[in-house]
Amino acid sequence: MSSSTLATPAPSAPAMQRAFLPLMAIACGVAVANIYYVQPLLEQLAVSFHSTVANIASIPTATQAGFACGLIGLGPLGDRYPRHRVILGMGAALVVMLSLAAMAPSVTVLAIASFGVGLMASIAQQIVPLVAHLAPVQKRGRAVGLVMSGLLIGILGGRVLGGLVGQAAGWRAVFGMATLLNVCSLGMLWRTLPRLPADDTSAQTYAHLVASTLSQFGKYAELRAAGITGGLFFGSFSVFWVGLTPLLHSPAYRLGPAVAGLFGILGLTGALVAPFSGRHADRPGGPRRVLFAAVICVLASWGLFAAGSHGLFWLVLGVVVLDAGVQGAQIANQSRIYALDAASRSRINAVYMTQYFIGGAVGSFAASHAWALGGWPAVVATGAAFSAAALLVHALWNPDAPAKA
Repeated sequence: MSSSTLATPAPSAPAMQRAFLPLMAIACGVAVANIYYVQPLLEQLAVSFHSTVANIASIPTATQAGFACGLIGLGPLGDRYPRHRVILGMGAALVVMLSLAAMAPSVTVLAIASFGVGLMASIAQQIVPLVAHLAPVQKRGRAVGLVMSGLLIGILGGRVLGGLVGQAAGWRAVFGMATLLNVCSLGMLWRTLPRLPADDTSAQTYAHLVASTLSQFGKYAELRAAGITGGLFFGSFSVFWVGLTPLLHSPAYRLGPAVAGLFGILGLTGALVAPFSGRHADRPGGPRRVLFAAVICVLASWGLFAAGSHGLFWLVLGVVVLDAGVQGAQIANQSRIYALDAASRSRINAVYMTQYFIGGAVGSFAASHAWALGGWPAVVATGAAFSAAALLVHALWNPDAPAKA
């Protein structure tokens, strides 16, 4: 890619309004799905490498660790350098890592490639701040909501697609498919990304950028509140999805992993609330109202899940309500943080999403132990506790407090 190509003018505003946001939503979904393709394939990988599922668990762990490192280590680059160059560079590296994973001859090589996949899949968190930067202030929540719906589809759809392709053609075919999808996404991004200068024109070193990223947590009370509530919401979300598989395998249902994967399709209905939540988040005081509605939805979903061992209907209905609440909360929180400092949006977003995924990791850990200790009732109690804690933080958050600590 030549430097002259990178300097081409940005697309015209009317064209961006028609196609830019949906294309960015697709790019986010394609990127984040790479983190979740491997989760239904652990048994298959164990057989392929003559190992155990416990040993193979290092692969999804490496992917998640890579994503967390990408948020903190690469996220700040979008403020210091032109975002289109950062996004295109990460997209190209992601294709290389996925190709390596598809050809991996050992668990060690696959774990290294998986770390790289997670690291570069954080490209999604370069795209979201770009959209927030380009959108008019009065439409920012709506724009972020649309792009975040693509992110949610990637989170849920990655599990479904990985399981279906893996069952039909093997785990290497899953990474081959992912490579092809990301090549197509990279080509689309190369053609559609606006060529804009960096927001931060100071000559900060990389070390200063990372230090500045970490300092955002202490600098903004609003960011701390959004990160804590976001992490609790995603923790509650993760509790359900980790606890669902053993429930469906239990004597109450005796259903296989394919059915668990299909629940991900039900979860995609949560993406339908994105435009609605975004419109309300754009109004004065909107993020707080959307957050309250979201936490009520998540609490209600655990009430429905409490009856889940007695019928699939309650699980189906609960999934729809849970994902609608989690999606609404994410849009409201990101509307809050993107209003803090335009020149630091990538760094602020990196801090927020790190807290978000820490909450998800804690939720996954808690769910597995809850199931071992008390089965589905313990899982329900754990998920409800996460959402109750989110309600408490929301109630204590003072919207009239100054943005800076």
